[in-house]
Amino acid sequence: MSEPAPQSDPGPGSGPGRPYGPGFAPSPVPVPDDEPLMRDLIGAMLRRVRQEQGRTLREVAEAAQVSLPYLSEVERGRKEPSSEVLAAIRQALGLRLVDLVGGMHMELAAPAVVPVQGVPGSLGRGPAGGHRAVMLAA
Repeated sequence: MSEPAPQSDPGPGSGPGRPYGPGFAPSPVPVPDDEPLMRDLIGAMLRRVRQEQGRTLREVAEAAQVSLPYLSEVERGRKEPSSEVLAAIRQALGLRLVDLVGGMHMELAAPAVVPVQGVPGSLGRGPAGGHRAVMLAA
């Protein structure tokens, strides 16, 4: 009869309340101060789409079966909807999840226009009025 294999100590990164596995110690990732909150992005996108469709808060709230005040708070970034409520709102607007997430990606990935140092009033123009290239790293 063979003996059972000895159990190794899983280390400080696992056990009850620590589902990440042996040796994993999650550390907070610094977030730039200028990054918006997800609820602000979601709310702004939902409001923009609703307004582009020429619909009122009341129309969308009724279609999504959420209260008008709650939808207003979501659009203003004051409430963070559950995934179920968000699904109801985006469906009421005729959006797919990929449309919502893709729109937020485009908003975040849009290059910022930075004035050229030393040239007042210039936006993205290089020396002598020429254009300046901006390289972004992914």
